[in-house]
Amino acid sequence: MPTLPPDGAQSATPASHQERRMAESFGVDAARYDRARPRYPEALVRRIAAGSPGPSVLDVGCGTGIAARQFEAAGCHVLGLDVDARMAAFARRGGVETEVAAFEDWDAAGRVFDAVVAGQTWHWVDPVAGAAKAARVLRPDGRLALFWNVPAPSPEIAAAFHDVHQRVLPHEPLNQWAKPALDGHVALLATAADGIRRAGAFDEPEEWRFTWERSYTRDAWLDQIPTSGVAARMPAATLRELMAATGAAIDAMGGAFTMPYTSVVVTARRTATGS
Repeated sequence: MPTLPPDGAQSATPASHQERRMAESFGVDAARYDRARPRYPEALVRRIAAGSPGPSVLDVGCGTGIAARQFEAAGCHVLGLDVDARMAAFARRGGVETEVAAFEDWDAAGRVFDAVVAGQTWHWVDPVAGAAKAARVLRPDGRLALFWNVPAPSPEIAAAFHDVHQRVLPHEPLNQWAKPALDGHVALLATAADGIRRAGAFDEPEEWRFTWERSYTRDAWLDQIPTSGVAARMPAATLRELMAATGAAIDAMGGAFTMPYTSVVVTARRTATGS
């Protein structure tokens, strides 16, 4: 993640019109997004697949197909869905069958699935309407699984990136590095779970956590900064300054570092009756 709040962590409310427009902005450089964004731990993918009654998966907000390809590698059959036609086109080129629509408005045409998943995207979906739509397209005992990668930097890394944010983005109210990133996701995760409960078609939501880490070179970390929705709205000069200051901070740490992550899943089983 860049030295910015992670996409969606700044708000636990349903996506506004402006936020929906942000969700449709990621396809500006789909190749960079696919190259730079972190994957998900294999244990997460395997547990969701094993906890579903069969192999058919609907990937909501599939983007370039990062999670979809991981589920396909685990033996699942995946249909992707994304609001951005450019992202969907990239996913198709990678072999993922993909349709273009907002999930709440999408016509399933009678199709049903064993799992509905959303990696790093459910904050763009109305939490109650989205859960209710998931219930309608899930088989009895099907699984809804919503997950996010959350960085958990060392104190040294957090302090360095915090300083960059303070210098380059002094008027940006939310500094991701000011406190543990999981703290910034508490409201988001609670909203997702509450939406599932209010839909009235699922067992009590569970929260699963998976810890892992990824090594970054300076260039690899900088490569993902422009893939943030917030960064995409920055003036070009500000983004260049952010990239330069972040690069200098990484150089001061030896030019590379390891970022620990916690991947958090909010998940529930659709009841047999759907009510």
